[in-house]
Amino acid sequence: MNFLKEHTLGIILSLVACGVAISLVWKDNWLAYAIPMLVVFAYALFFETRWLFLSLFLLTPISINLEEYVEGIGLFIPTEPMLAAFTILAALRQLHKPFIPSYLFRSPLLWLMAAYLCWLLISSTVSSHPLVSIKFLIAKLWFVVPLFAFGSVYFESRVNRVRAIWLFTIGMTLAMIYTLVVHASYQFGEQEGHWVMSPLFKDHTIYGAMVAFNLPLLVGLYFSKKHGPLVQAFLWGLFVVNMIALYFSYTRAAWLSIVVALGVWAVIKLRIRFSLILGTTVVLALATFFSWTTIQQTLEKNKSEHTTEDFGKRLESVSNVTTDASNLERLNRWACAIDMFVERPVFGFGPGTYAFEYARFQRPENLTIISTNFGNLGNAHSEYLGPLAETGLIGFLLVVGLVAYLFYLGITLYVSWDPTDRESRSLIMAMILALVTYFFHGLLNNYLDTDKASVPIWGIAAMFIVLKNQRLLLGKQA
Repeated sequence: MNFLKEHTLGIILSLVACGVAISLVWKDNWLAYAIPMLVVFAYALFFETRWLFLSLFLLTPISINLEEYVEGIGLFIPTEPMLAAFTILAALRQLHKPFIPSYLFRSPLLWLMAAYLCWLLISSTVSSHPLVSIKFLIAKLWFVVPLFAFGSVYFESRVNRVRAIWLFTIGMTLAMIYTLVVHASYQFGEQEGHWVMSPLFKDHTIYGAMVAFNLPLLVGLYFSKKHGPLVQAFLWGLFVVNMIALYFSYTRAAWLSIVVALGVWAVIKLRIRFSLILGTTVVLALATFFSWTTIQQTLEKNKSEHTTEDFGKRLESVSNVTTDASNLERLNRWACAIDMFVERPVFGFGPGTYAFEYARFQRPENLTIISTNFGNLGNAHSEYLGPLAETGLIGFLLVVGLVAYLFYLGITLYVSWDPTDRESRSLIMAMILALVTYFFHGLLNNYLDTDKASVPIWGIAAMFIVLKNQRLLLGKQA
């Protein structure tokens, strides 16, 4: 055993080399490559758990959608099998010898997540498609359990937290470079921009969402401490790639989410009181209500289309609810979600069932040129209305509660953290703003049923829980 621990790297590299050599000789037999990889994975899972866990943050942005090659198997590899293995390992370790810190079980965020998962189980029992709902619940478990269980252990180390953020940003940069290279071969065409990120991302919307998510993390790393010239140049390079990728993602919601994140940054830095924000929101809501007719007439005059490559026109198309098919189809999906909720307000239709049920809720006046009577074009395009339709009012409130508490936890951490600890404060702010980009994006799309969004978001949630416990401990010592 000591020999194995002392020669871990050599053993892993040897197995990888053997796997590559065999695959080159025996190209048609994928098992020749898969078996050595499985041996490496099994060894790392038990003996190098920390490094394998951290590698999730590097691999998630560059995981490959198996559905691109094998029809009917929607699985991202290697991350989803890794997450499933980590879930089983967490359960076995906890049963054998508890390893999860006790403070995790006292976290309101964990209890909110547990309540949400329990409600998914309950709503699955009365689902219109029970098998679909159970599969959805199992996938949700392997997206959440490993990040909370192992994150609460390994993120107690500041070094591991920083490593995870670095690894994710590097992984995202690799995905961006791949996408930009492929996109460049098509002269950065708008239509091609919808699929050039495949097989790493399903489409440009989730790609754009995660590119926007990555940007605050890069800025946070840059300002977290004084880096040497080489590291500064490297971070600047990553930043430039990120900005180019953001532009050529042709994703309006991603662009706007950066603007919203800047607004939230200003609110936090200026310490604007919540009561003032709430009051302003109420005034704006009332003004919108009483001026709706005028606003609607103005919106109807907007004919800008999202298919243009012109940046300004594309942004203008966000408010085009007259001719823009993408916007109109999104409104159609939202209307379907609300009508589904009205029909089943308590339990909903079951987790993961929206795509199978929304077709019959489409109203003729809401149909667009991209609508389908078969209802086979995906989800509710909302991180909030989707749960409303699938899990009813309680599921919706639990999702909103989770998101609200996650931001409350992050913001209170930033405000109360030691001002002299520049690195932690910079990274806490960066994580808050990354979450802002995603959950603003969540108004228009939903991706938390994928590894691309779940790993970084629930990873950040685990970091916040750990940081809160460390702040409490420091407070007691003082």
